[in-house]
Amino acid sequence: MAKAKAPRRTLESYTVKPINKTIKPGDCVLMRPSDPRKPSYVAKIERIEADARGANVKVHVRWYYRPEESIGGRRQFHGSKEVFLSDHYDVQSADTIEGKCTVHSFKSYTKLDAVGNEDFFCRFEYNSTTGAFNPDRVAVYCKCEMPYNPDDLMVQCEGCSDWFHPACLEMTAEEAKKLEHFFCENCSSESQKLQNSLNASRLSDTKVDTKRRRR
Repeated sequence: MAKAKAPRRTLESYTVKPINKTIKPGDCVLMRPSDPRKPSYVAKIERIEADARGANVKVHVRWYYRPEESIGGRRQFHGSKEVFLSDHYDVQSADTIEGKCTVHSFKSYTKLDAVGNEDFFCRFEYNSTTGAFNPDRVAVYCKCEMPYNPDDLMVQCEGCSDWFHPACLEMTAEEAKKLEHFFCENCSSESQKLQNSLNASRLSDTKVDTKRRRR
């Protein structure tokens, strides 16, 4: 007769002793990869369980994928701290947890004054089998019609309020930072073009930014 499987119990929280951090369901964590050359895996804890003695603690997780781990790979508009909430669930030892992290909504991430090592953002859910994303389309900006990358500097047209990459306007980032006024080609009149002057006066932070959300 097969030996009965020892019952396991669900924990409301658990302190990971090596890092002295308490985790609970709903927390996002960094988990040790099998290949030390790879960055830590990002996961959301769904459930924590242990054996009857409170040992052999396991965490049920839902993985976040980095863009380079997806079927389509990393693209130009993907931010350096962007992750996708996948449909891939797993069970891992709690001992593989290296730290806690925060996965922000895209909107919340763009409002951060500073981005730390433990800050990530998610704007897509990802089907790991088909490679499909939800939502399957997002707003695009600039002449290149690319989704917004919060790592990139962009300038805003005072006429149509659209955002543009300096490179797509054939200007450098330093030139863009010196703009007093900017009107895109569609909005520019001869008089407005004169206002696209490059000078070293004080930059209005409502016109140029490296982490902007569409208003």
